[in-house]
Amino acid sequence: MSDLNIPYTPAEIMVVAAARALAGMRTVFVGVGMPNVACNVARSTVAPDLELIYESGVYGAQPARQPLSIGDPTLVTGATSVVSMADLFGLYLQGGRVEVALLGGAQIDRYGNLNTTVIGDYNDPKVRLPGSGGACEIAINARQVYIIMQLKKRAFVKQLDFLTSPGHLRGGSSAQQLGIPGKGPQLVITDKALFDFANPEREMQLISLYPGVTREAIAAEMGWQVRVAETLIETPAPTNAELAMVRRLRVGGTGEA
Repeated sequence: MSDLNIPYTPAEIMVVAAARALAGMRTVFVGVGMPNVACNVARSTVAPDLELIYESGVYGAQPARQPLSIGDPTLVTGATSVVSMADLFGLYLQGGRVEVALLGGAQIDRYGNLNTTVIGDYNDPKVRLPGSGGACEIAINARQVYIIMQLKKRAFVKQLDFLTSPGHLRGGSSAQQLGIPGKGPQLVITDKALFDFANPEREMQLISLYPGVTREAIAAEMGWQVRVAETLIETPAPTNAELAMVRRLRVGGTGEA
């Protein structure tokens, strides 16, 4: 049976797409769950020198198993260094030593700004979310940001209910005009397609559809008219090897893929 005939889930191709996007990277700021799986797949395929950095103060982690949280002791396994959160943010992140950060959110707008604070009015919200944590500082200081989110109309909105982590703000060079040092969001990885911001307006644009997904399906899940890149491609389906790694890691295998 060929790779292309093996069934896979939207979550699995999302993880594989994230792993592929890390090709050649050295340092990545990552959380637990799906981004962590993507990083470990990348380490065994396209980014063998990838160093995992966690908000809790761990640099160069090689966890013996998939961590349950950023405070899981397994994160220190084989780590290059373990420091305080203040040192991690001040010396590594603000020092410009984080090449790429993986972030998510409850809402995202066309310029890659993220909301992880509230849904609804701030003073009387429908849902109160965890808040920023370190996400705002990560979004500002990482050299570049990759965003991983499911493509849903309630998440891809025309107007955020609250701006927690800045992306390209109002578009163009508005973020740089405020002195934000990082380049901001470069890629949005979803369960249906990939987007980037490679245009003068720094507006999210569709660059790649997953197999079997149509433009109409994308447009139906976005709160604004989707911008399409001049060249629109199809994302290759996950290979046998990629799927095997994702599935082993997600069921509790070791961090070493």
